[in-house]
Amino acid sequence: MAAHPKRRALLVVVFVLIVLTGAWFYRQSATQKPGPAGPRRAGGPRGGPGARQVTVSLTKAEIGEVRERLLLTGALKPKEQVDVIPKLQGRVQRILVHVGDQVRVGQLIAELERDELEQQVRRAEAAIQVARAALTQREAELANAEAKLRRAEALRADGLIASQDFEAQKTSTEVVRAQVRLTRAQLEQAEAELRELKIRLAQTYIHAPINGQVAARYVDVGSLAGPSTPLVRIVNLSTMVTAANVPERELGKLRVGNVARVQVDAFGDQVFLGRIVRIGPVLDAATRSATVEIEIPNPANLLKAEMFARVELDLGTTRRAVLIPRDALVYRGQQPGVYLVEGERPVFRPIETGLTQGDKVEVLANLLPGTEIIGAGASMIAEGDRIVIVGRGGRGPRGPASGSSTAGQGQAAAMGGRPTPRTPATN
Repeated sequence: MAAHPKRRALLVVVFVLIVLTGAWFYRQSATQKPGPAGPRRAGGPRGGPGARQVTVSLTKAEIGEVRERLLLTGALKPKEQVDVIPKLQGRVQRILVHVGDQVRVGQLIAELERDELEQQVRRAEAAIQVARAALTQREAELANAEAKLRRAEALRADGLIASQDFEAQKTSTEVVRAQVRLTRAQLEQAEAELRELKIRLAQTYIHAPINGQVAARYVDVGSLAGPSTPLVRIVNLSTMVTAANVPERELGKLRVGNVARVQVDAFGDQVFLGRIVRIGPVLDAATRSATVEIEIPNPANLLKAEMFARVELDLGTTRRAVLIPRDALVYRGQQPGVYLVEGERPVFRPIETGLTQGDKVEVLANLLPGTEIIGAGASMIAEGDRIVIVGRGGRGPRGPASGSSTAGQGQAAAMGGRPTPRTPATN
């Protein structure tokens, strides 16, 4: 019976040892698991000696001349645009054009029904014939009355007719003369009515008022058209126009005739040359800007109405400014900036940029001329990277990693020392 307590104590000791051993293994495995930030870089701790190395070159912010340019945007519109509207009301009998058709001035593009007008013209022509016949009759009656008056004058001179009879004959002749004048006026009125009807008849034929293309067709055959109903829209694309608002501070630098460089998305980098033709004399009170109108020749009809245009105006003036190479400019989100060098580490400095001129970018704020910055390779830098600076003007590499071969160096060398730009990582 004494063996049972000893066996029970031995089992308790074994159980405790097993529990302690399991706890030790659990703690060891927990300390070796990666934390919530994820695995470290293969090269070593973040920002430590094993961080990724990027080969870069140095440059400086310099003072230079910037040719002032003004960038504007606007929609292209045709210089000539007409909605063709009939002058009289009628049903459309024919439409001879479709959207996209080229038309010339005077070309027949539509016809209205004219049966009723043609009938009115025939009636007016008949009325003229009647008026002419009546005029012939009245003129004959006048000739007869004037002959009788001449005889009456001769008899009166011989004393063979009473004064009363002579005056009666004279009055009768004047009445006939008045009737002739009335008939002539009636004939002229009938002829005028005929001319008016012929004008209205001609207006049933609709002609193109300008050269251009049919941009829209609003009616079909059988539609009832009138002075308030356009039939088609014709646009002349040989010259395009865009209007843009120019701030008051830039307005004094513009002149009529200034050259404008115009680009549209449809043709990529192709540039269309235009010129300023009008500068608005009155500024908008709310925006303190004036409207400037620019004409762009378009002989090949490449530009279309309502295309979004980006216009660059050369103001013809220059000013001194701080300039940096374009490949030194990097972005953190929407914030432009450059990298300065502190030891082996790049330090991002935000800046405010202005005009871009060739391969130079204007810096408006937060960078002094002469400041040394990272140029080629700046776009390859990410947070925590170390840099290896190649020589500038025979200058050798800087930093302890100058002799090492890294992923950053290999990629820069493969790209000829100027890697493909990308936006640097943000904090």
